[in-house]
Amino acid sequence: MRGFVDETRIEVFSGNGGPGAVSFRREKYIEKGGPDGGDGGKGGNVIFQVRRNLKTFSHLNSRHTFKAKNGEQGMGRKKHGANGADSIIKVPPGTILRDYSSKEIIVDFSDSEEKDFVLIEGGRGGQGNWHFRTARRQLPRFAQPGEEGEYREILLELNLIADLGFVGFPNAGKSSLLKMLTNADPQVAAYAFTTKIPNLGVLRIHDKDVILADIPGIIEGAHKGSGLGIRFLKHIARTAALVFMVDLSDPDYLDHYEKLLYEVGEFQAELLEKPRLVIATKLDVEGTDTALEELRNKYPDLDIAAISVFARTGIEEIKTKFFELAHK
Repeated sequence: MRGFVDETRIEVFSGNGGPGAVSFRREKYIEKGGPDGGDGGKGGNVIFQVRRNLKTFSHLNSRHTFKAKNGEQGMGRKKHGANGADSIIKVPPGTILRDYSSKEIIVDFSDSEEKDFVLIEGGRGGQGNWHFRTARRQLPRFAQPGEEGEYREILLELNLIADLGFVGFPNAGKSSLLKMLTNADPQVAAYAFTTKIPNLGVLRIHDKDVILADIPGIIEGAHKGSGLGIRFLKHIARTAALVFMVDLSDPDYLDHYEKLLYEVGEFQAELLEKPRLVIATKLDVEGTDTALEELRNKYPDLDIAAISVFARTGIEEIKTKFFELAHK
């Protein structure tokens, strides 16, 4: 997911309707034919299409203006002008369309179904002069102009859609776990802040998919804008459950869970109402057996799973727990 873009502003224009035609029948032996001007074509619509193969707005990053085609002018012999081509904008599931000025939500593509949404319609084509003939006005020399299209300025926001969202401090092992369990390929290294952008992966278990989201590590003060995590915390808003990951090799591991809960709750209190799982990581590091016991003693009411990605300890257990959380 290189070049991750989760917010962008665009301007959209629907097409103008084509003007009606002023025309009169011209046939051999008919000196004064009646009006036969055709109608103008309809302007093109602006349509948003949800496509599951898209994950970000990076394909829109270099283009911010979208214009549908105008309808063509009507012709003689009551021929209708061609309709203008639609402007089609493809977006990933989880996209929210807002009015740029008011920030009011226009449409929320919160599910992952592929669908089309007409944001603004093109103008109607004008009527040709044959519509305006009457007994007293048999040769109308005017036609109707086409209607103008519409303009809107739109803010596109993206909330990734996943079943489970990983929450943890930098270097807690979130990306390593995601890489082991799924087809994702996040950057993994033995230092903090390796993950700069969210990563999604698919865990296939019991013939069903569980979508996992790994966001950049949270630091204290994230809800106030510190670190990388705050920008991407919104991406766990739509997950079915949260997975809090505690690095047992960190000297302050006993305080991590409470601090993570605080940062998440300060960002959006409703997130704390989601089901959650706590995973203690790096069980292969010397001394972490004792650390795990102390962590469980501090939180006797929590079901704390323990894993080592390096030694593959506890991996099958958390696969089952992930499945149960995602399909409650």
